[in-house]
Amino acid sequence: MDGIHDMGGTHGFGRVSPDSDGPVFHSVWEARVHGMGYALLAAGGANIDAYRHAIERIAPRDYLSVGYYGRWAIAMETLLVERGYLRPGELAARAAGAPVSSGPVDVAPEPPANGFFRDVAADPRFAVGADVRVRNLHPAGHTRLPGYVRGKRGVVTRVHRACILPDTNAHGLGECPEYLFSVRFDSVELWGDQAELAAPVSVDLFDRYLAAG
Repeated sequence: MDGIHDMGGTHGFGRVSPDSDGPVFHSVWEARVHGMGYALLAAGGANIDAYRHAIERIAPRDYLSVGYYGRWAIAMETLLVERGYLRPGELAARAAGAPVSSGPVDVAPEPPANGFFRDVAADPRFAVGADVRVRNLHPAGHTRLPGYVRGKRGVVTRVHRACILPDTNAHGLGECPEYLFSVRFDSVELWGDQAELAAPVSVDLFDRYLAAG
């Protein structure tokens, strides 16, 4: 879905300054949220695509103000409520010291995925060297299609095995595996005549994102 969380980034927020020399976690709670997030996925409480879509649904003001692990925490609460592990408002009530009734929760966790690669009967539509054009899609749900490559033309440089399709897996609509293609885009194609020359960008894109170019 379109928004400030586009995986390709959003203009207007200044230069990215990597914190490569800083600590992995800046507070104890960040480390705990990190561990809880992976525990949720390992236990089958959600899949990674549903997790990402929960982050995408955070209100823009909160998304920009709570930080990286704050988004993880909000997304976890969203998923746990939607799947019946928590009652709406339960975490806020506990944090405020209010009594909260507890009891068994009848839920059916998702089966853990056995990796992301899948075998499909069909051959890939494109081969290395094929000219392709990215479809100008604007899905309402989850997608791994960056906004900045939509409508752009590129060349396939690698054909990966078929993988679980995030666009359906995030919504419980099945794995729907598709081939994944590495596509190289010329910098001028992406950014226009003011782009840095000889600075191509490669993006991995699912079959349904592409058309013959």
